[in-house]
Amino acid sequence: MTQLSDSLLIPALALALVGWLVPRGLSLIFPEGVRPLLLLAFVSTLVMLGIGTGFFLALYVWQGVPFAALFEGSTLAGLAHFVRLGLISALLWGPIMILSVAGLPKHWVKETW
Repeated sequence: MTQLSDSLLIPALALALVGWLVPRGLSLIFPEGVRPLLLLAFVSTLVMLGIGTGFFLALYVWQGVPFAALFEGSTLAGLAHFVRLGLISALLWGPIMILSVAGLPKHWVKETW
């Protein structure tokens, strides 16, 4: 049971938390409005894809796989593998990120939804 929680639960919770925090942090930079909100959602998705990809790369290295072995066959094939894992991780952070983005307009001061 401990192994299951170490290998699945903690990373899933971490990705979900980051999926909530990324749009909130970007909202401090982006202006208020519907178009900026849509752009914020797109940029948040790209940032989370990068974070998810890096997260899985770090998990592989943390579990003892040498970094050089990850890209041994082909750099492109190794990168494609981790981007694919980052896309799959959207099942974890995607719904949380959508809820986070959807809650941003209620904090707007200058614009109305």
